[in-house]
Amino acid sequence: MQAINDFILAAAGQPWVLALVLACCIIDGFFPPIPSESVVVGLAAVAATADVPNPWLLVLVAGFGAFAGDNIAYLLGRKVGVQRWAWMRRPRMQNAFRWAGRELRKRPASLVLVARFVPIGRVAVNLTAGATHYHHRRFVGLTALSATLWAGYSVGIGLFFGQWFEDNHLLGAAIAIVCAVALGVVVDLVINKVRRKAPMVERMREPEA
Repeated sequence: MQAINDFILAAAGQPWVLALVLACCIIDGFFPPIPSESVVVGLAAVAATADVPNPWLLVLVAGFGAFAGDNIAYLLGRKVGVQRWAWMRRPRMQNAFRWAGRELRKRPASLVLVARFVPIGRVAVNLTAGATHYHHRRFVGLTALSATLWAGYSVGIGLFFGQWFEDNHLLGAAIAIVCAVALGVVVDLVINKVRRKAPMVERMREPEA
């Protein structure tokens, strides 16, 4: 176990770690299998007791990467739409795209802010915003705010749990990552519940012929 801790500390202090964070956060904006939350939260948990990498620098790099990734996804959505590739045409993704399109017309600010915390949700929202030609300047402003909040939260939760495990960086990082992922799952469940209820509410509001 000590060898694992030593390896984690050595890796966390390397300059390439921040480049890895940047790459993961950018790609995660349009390709959800890349685990940017895990990388950011895990490194923050190490930084809680080892002071490497610098937490403020980690927030800056993660926030910039998330912002860049979200806007790349927007541009991809505008260029290729939401049906170009097979994974886009899966029923769950198509449902997410349709729901994102409706919500963007009604409450874009809250949607973009909340979706940043859900891997599949943010990809669906970002691509849909581009495909529906949502106002780009507004999208840039909203993603700047959402990326900053997401980066601050991710680093914050890593620091919070990491400080309890000074002698076991691996366990601290693992617990912090589980908690961060759990929040994303909860938010995703809430969004899905609201999405299922929305059509029912709209039908109830329709006037009788």
